[in-house]
Amino acid sequence: MNAYPLLLILHLLAAFLFVGTVTFEVLFLEPVHKRLPADVRKALGGQLGPRVRAVLPWSVVVLYLAGLGMAWQYRGALADPFGSPFGVLLSLKIALALSVLAHVITALTLARRQRLSGTLSRRMHVSVFCHMVLIVVLAKAMFHAAW
Repeated sequence: MNAYPLLLILHLLAAFLFVGTVTFEVLFLEPVHKRLPADVRKALGGQLGPRVRAVLPWSVVVLYLAGLGMAWQYRGALADPFGSPFGVLLSLKIALALSVLAHVITALTLARRQRLSGTLSRRMHVSVFCHMVLIVVLAKAMFHAAW
């Protein structure tokens, strides 16, 4: 049985959750958060934070495991990443995904050590958001680009 369709669906659903959460945080929550009274910010963070921390790590695990499984299907293209436009774009997508993973691990480590400032958190969110926009574009371009 070919597992690729199942991996693709899991990858897309996990990406939907992860990308959607970060997009909501960057484009909606953070700008509004600044304008809320301190007690409302605290209450919102107290309710939203635990939910995000409970759900998002699982979506990241599924996203990356499914991505690894899908990448295995393209190991030939990855063996010669500059041999085709598809190989170049897939390699770039993987590099960006690894950078996002490094951002997530860094943020979790700093948060556990209570060293993740608001400014650094916002910058990391924007960086991850930009990475993910590029990843989504590359995911489509891989199957359509030619040069």
